Amino acid sequence: MTAGVIFDVDGTLLDSMSIWDTVGEDYLRSIGYRPRGNLNEVFKNMSLDQAARYYQAEYGVALSVEEITAGVNAMLEDFYRHRAPLKPGAGEFVEELSRRGVRLCIATATDRYLVEAALERCGVLSRFERIFTCGEVGHGKDEPDIFEAALRFLGTERSKTVVFEDALYAARTAKRAGFKVAAVYDSHERGQEALKALADIYLVDFSDFDFFWKLAWAL
Repeated sequence: MTAGVIFDVDGTLLDSMSIWDTVGEDYLRSIGYRPRGNLNEVFKNMSLDQAARYYQAEYGVALSVEEITAGVNAMLEDFYRHRAPLKPGAGEFVEELSRRGVRLCIATATDRYLVEAALERCGVLSRFERIFTCGEVGHGKDEPDIFEAALRFLGTERSKTVVFEDALYAARTAKRAGFKVAAVYDSHERGQEALKALADIYLVDFSDFDFFWKLAWAL
């Protein structure tokens, strides 16, 4: 049996969702402005370009969109390159999958250079055969394209390919596309009960590899 696993990164492999909760406000403070209200909620469904234009319109930031996005990206890069940690047990979990001959790849909404920097520092980048990003595929995880692209690359049967996700909306997309879904708990996902009900396998953490292994291929 040749099996495959498609891993999300933020909130799944990396304990990194906190940076996305604060980077909008942190950047604004870094250039001398005080955030109003819950700015992070405002930015939740915005692209970086949209957020930059919001800064201009709502705060009168005189920098260009390009300058703003470069500043935000610099803050993100510093976090991924130097601080973003793997979730406890994730490294050992990935190593064991690789040792058992499972083909591994990444499907992420985060830019490639950030993912590569973090996973290289954490010592697991070499275990993944390829990284797929939503930006490069041209579709977000509300559509199945990135999972389908990963599956074509892996060449594994859909029934023998597991998608690891922490976000309910992405897990729903993968499930609707016919993948097995392993949900990983992350405190930033508020729809935890719905995620648990949807998933084929629900992992509070990466501590019990045997539980995953026995259940994944029995389904």
